[in-house]
Amino acid sequence: MDSDALLASIQATGAAFAMNLIAAVAIFVIGRWVAKFLHGLVIKGMERAELEPLLIKFLGNILYALLLTFVVLAAISRIGIQTASLIAVIAAAGLAVGLALQGSLANFAAGVMVIIFRPYKIGDFVEGGGVAGVVDDVQIFTTVLKTADNRKIIVPNGQIMNGTITNYSAHDTRRVDLVVGVGYDDDIDTVRRVLTDVVKADARVLEEPALNIRMNAHGDSSVDWIVRPWVKAADYWDVYWDMTEEIKRRFDREGISIPYPQRDVHVYHHGEGGQPEQPSDLETTARR
Repeated sequence: MDSDALLASIQATGAAFAMNLIAAVAIFVIGRWVAKFLHGLVIKGMERAELEPLLIKFLGNILYALLLTFVVLAAISRIGIQTASLIAVIAAAGLAVGLALQGSLANFAAGVMVIIFRPYKIGDFVEGGGVAGVVDDVQIFTTVLKTADNRKIIVPNGQIMNGTITNYSAHDTRRVDLVVGVGYDDDIDTVRRVLTDVVKADARVLEEPALNIRMNAHGDSSVDWIVRPWVKAADYWDVYWDMTEEIKRRFDREGISIPYPQRDVHVYHHGEGGQPEQPSDLETTARR
């Protein structure tokens, strides 16, 4: 082959490559625009369906990544690179990375489950994975909690999803469970009346479900009553603390005792020969 023919071949090859390169760039630019357009349509559709914002963001990002991957493969194929071999290399690399990051992939899968099944959402007070707090953020790999004393706790999603989750904010109402101990000598009807007055005087207590005030147990040193009003979930702790204090104030005014745990101690004096005599009049009451 002479120089002219070689030059013509190089020029033809270069021109063909240039045309393919221009076509690949055009495929990439147009394809990326189409991917963004479809991504926007899907996002708007999910927003109209009023899905969870976190779920919308997560699914939108996955869709855009898949569309963009398809566009890149189409552009590379237009240049002349065999995409089958490239996909095989990427798959092998992905397998190696997956084996190295098994824990992270487990957290990723758990994050997907959190986003899809939504056992909790941002703003809920939850207990799970050995910690408790208000959900501040739900990410793909971790959940961020904020504790009552303003600490930030980052918990792997796998740790939460592999255990029991208690969501205290899942329902609008909660039952306040109080246990009040009174003396055995206190009048039953008076105790019931005072407890009922204290609860009904609090405007935050709901009429439905019905209030439950019952004698619950005969303890070693006290008669135990249960007081169970229903309140809005947001009012739970304020009602719990305020009602505990008000019950003590009313008991003091009504002369109702809240006894300490007591134990009677009998002292025996042993006479000659080690035989016990009658117990003495000494009888003490000790606080546990």
